Amino acid sequence: MHNELTKMDIQKMREELDYRRVTLRPQLLEEVKVARSFGDLSENFEYKAAKREKNKNESRIRYLENMIKTARVIEDRSAPDTVGLYDKVTIYLEEDGEEESWQVVTTVRQDVLNGLISKESPMGAALLGKKVGERFYVQVNQDYGYYAVVRAIQKGADDGSAQLNRY
Repeated sequence: MHNELTKMDIQKMREELDYRRVTLRPQLLEEVKVARSFGDLSENFEYKAAKREKNKNESRIRYLENMIKTARVIEDRSAPDTVGLYDKVTIYLEEDGEEESWQVVTTVRQDVLNGLISKESPMGAALLGKKVGERFYVQVNQDYGYYAVVRAIQKGADDGSAQLNRY
């Protein structure tokens, strides 16, 4: 399986990977070493906590390495009048009679609470390629979906401000 990522996604992952390998790994190894010196490991909370943090870092390193290794680079540009990656879109939800605004991003940067939806989410996938005024159907699952209308498109670009998901 390939992960569809932008060049900026990969750059941010490489930066985090370098930080975790060069700075954080030696720090965490030292913390484990110091905590180990406190004595009996079976009752040593500091040692267990230090080991847990070290293991979390190693897990994140493996995750980032795998994401980069399996990445397929995609463009973050689209036609001027259609919804594409990093565009901010205002939609009208017919069922609720409400408007919502979202920015379509890659999966590794989604943050729904801050208005960033994945291009692979039901809404993100349905939005891509749509034009202002176009009515579309969002298939949430096998039993439920709803209609929405694109009200406005504000063209965007990957400026690197959206952070990578932690997990």
